[in-house]
Amino acid sequence: MRRLMLCLAVLLLSPGLACADGLGGLLNGNPLQTLEQQGQAALQGQAPSAGQNGSGLQGISQADQEGGLRQALVQGAESAVSSLGRTNGYLDNPQVRIPLPGRLQQVDGLMHQVGLGRYSDDLVASMNHAAEQAVPQARTILVNAVKNMSVSDVRQILTGGDDAATQYFRRTTSPAIAARFQPIIHQTMNKVGVASIYDRYAGQAAQFGLVNQQDSSLEGYITQKALDGLFLMMANEERQIRQHPMEAVGGLARRVFSALQ
Repeated sequence: MRRLMLCLAVLLLSPGLACADGLGGLLNGNPLQTLEQQGQAALQGQAPSAGQNGSGLQGISQADQEGGLRQALVQGAESAVSSLGRTNGYLDNPQVRIPLPGRLQQVDGLMHQVGLGRYSDDLVASMNHAAEQAVPQARTILVNAVKNMSVSDVRQILTGGDDAATQYFRRTTSPAIAARFQPIIHQTMNKVGVASIYDRYAGQAAQFGLVNQQDSSLEGYITQKALDGLFLMMANEERQIRQHPMEAVGGLARRVFSALQ
């Protein structure tokens, strides 16, 4: 661990040394348009594109549309949180795996070549396990966001793009989820013993452009990457439900999303 701390300090403050000196240098109100509205839009040459105008929902009541959407969103949120919150949920998923930040990514290969790879591997594993332990905290916040959707939110999500719901969640829940993540990530990384060392040197390195300013705090970096991974998985779940509505849990959700196709 002491060698990892020394490597972090030297690599962040003297990246050129790693290239020049080898081992010595070692040390990112209505959820759909009415038929009348569609006719008016067509007359004006502004007819909505097929598949996004909600025309298939005309025979479904507003209450059922809202209920079906809520079923689907809760399903997607639960699935995303569960997949990431299990053992190695982030680490074993290449889509969301959290890499070394900033300049450290560039020298990771060199560290492996000179026998120090296990130190960077341990740091990567620790970061991903921290995210994995924090992500279950998002479940309640996401479910509450579903409950608090307005009629306008429902309309925009139902007639929006493949990730319209995910964008709603990102917009309305990111600060609250980040606030829940941070203390868990802080506690987890403190056990590893490198977070404070990284923050000290990365803060200085950020002044010279070696590390992005937003990545100068290891805990802040992990929090943001954990959020990005969560919303990416939610977007995948949303896209799956839109493309394969019969796989949705709940009769209303299947009916509503089938009508959108």
